[in-house]
Formats: sequence, structure tokens, C-alpha cells
Amino acid sequence: MKTQRGQTTPLLRFAQPEDASALAAIYAPYVEKTAVSFEEEAPSAEKFRRRVDSVLGKYPYLVAEAEERPVGYAYAAPFAERAAYDWAAELSVYLAPEWCKSGLGRRLYELLENMLRDMHVQNLYAKVAWPTGGDDEYLTANSADFHAHLGYRLAGEFHACGYKFGRWYGLRCFEKHIGTHASPMPPVELFPRVRVLFGERYGIA
Repeated sequence: MKTQRGQTTPLLRFAQPEDASALAAIYAPYVEKTAVSFEEEAPSAEKFRRRVDSVLGKYPYLVAEAEERPVGYAYAAPFAERAAYDWAAELSVYLAPEWCKSGLGRRLYELLENMLRDMHVQNLYAKVAWPTGGDDEYLTANSADFHAHLGYRLAGEFHACGYKFGRWYGLRCFEKHIGTHASPMPPVELFPRVRVLFGERYGIA
């Protein structure tokens, strides 16, 4: 199946340790050439593998694959460490340049949201670097627009909190509620316990 651009429609699947090198390569330009990420040094494949393993211990980590290579990924991470925050998660998504604005980011986020809802997560958050002086060659408002389009609302903003490429950038925090906030709440399911079930439910491996 082809996209409107004539590209092969990517297959969505769970991340594997052997994806680390390819995922690190997708992420590296965001670190080295943009202020989308406030990291200053791109992580090695081994460091990236440890990050993937850490996420998979609790949350889904999704990879989009086209023509037998990863072209994007999305994952959830703890919003904060206190037990009271167990029902909240922070989301991230990164795509290879040729797949930006293709609808792939939405596909990854929507699948991730559905899985997190099934795990009893209630609140989703995203921290988005913000070009306080307007769009420049290192950062635009595209990520903020992406989240707003998917129903995330602006929950707060930090001003001039990140310094990169000799400029100051802000940080906008977006929020989306996907649950009912009942009381009492069932505990959040850990991803390793539901991985097989989710594979069957969503037709991925």
C-alpha cells in the first residue's frame, strides 16, 4: 500500500533492541541540527539501546518501518517519579525527514494513546521546545501545532529556559486527558504484562 506521496505505508510494530542503531540515526539530526531536542550530543547506539530497554520495562515503544528499515518511532515515559503520577505519561515522537507531515506521526501517537488508555493511563503530556523569538533555522512551531491538532491543550510555558546554538528557547507543556479519572483507580498495567495481548489486539508484533 502506498501513501499519497507514493511511499510505502509504514508497518507499525514494537521496538526491538536491534533497532537501536537505526533509531539513534533518526534522532541524531534533531540533536545536532535543531533545537527540537535540547540535548547537545547525539547518543550512541548503545546508549540508545539502554533507553529503549528502559522504556519497554513499563511502556510501549513503537517503531514505524518502511522498506525494512525504521523511519520513525514514538514512546511513552514517566511524567514524574512519585507514585501519585503513575497514571500520567510523557510522549515523544521522531520521524525521518522524508516522513514529516505525512500523517505517520499521527498514526504512531494514536496507537500509543490507545495502548496507554488500555493500561489505565489517564493523562498524557508532551514537552515541546518553543521558538520564543519566532521560527528560525533551528526551531519552528511545527511540533506545537502537531500536538494542538491532536487535541493536546497548552498547560503551561517556561520562558527562555533552554540555551542552544547561541540562542534562548522556551518550553511549552501540552496535556491531554484520555481517561475518566475515577476513584478508586485500577493500577497502571506494566507493558511487559500486556505486550502479547496488545500485539493480538492491535495486530502488531
